Amino acid sequence: MAFDGTWKIDRNENYDKFMEKMGVNMVKRKLAAHDNLKLTITQEGNKFTVKESSNFRNIDIVFELGVTFNYSLADGTELSGAWSLEGNKLIGKFKRVDNGCELNAIREIVGGELVQTYTYEGVEAKRIFKKE
Repeated sequence: MAFDGTWKIDRNENYDKFMEKMGVNMVKRKLAAHDNLKLTITQEGNKFTVKESSNFRNIDIVFELGVTFNYSLADGTELSGAWSLEGNKLIGKFKRVDNGCELNAIREIVGGELVQTYTYEGVEAKRIFKKE
């Protein structure tokens, strides 16, 4: 269970451009860049619990691999989709409820860090976390 543990945001790559493409306004983008996001991930078989804690909200997300669920981003954008495990990567394939556009996410451990890569409409961003 390589993902298990508490992960604190360390840095972002191209996150502002990604959020802009998602339609997040400038004020929210500036705040989100400094959200102090912390993820606590636990895995029990095919079931994952992700506790998100940030300056803006605290939420528990529970999902089972391959099972579609609904999720709201911090800015209120509604998504529907599922996570799967492919090798050492968690692959998330989601669609926005408002416009049907795809938002894809990958979580993987690289060099002891949790790297989340997001792709939306051709724009890719990364959020890199260090284990606490």
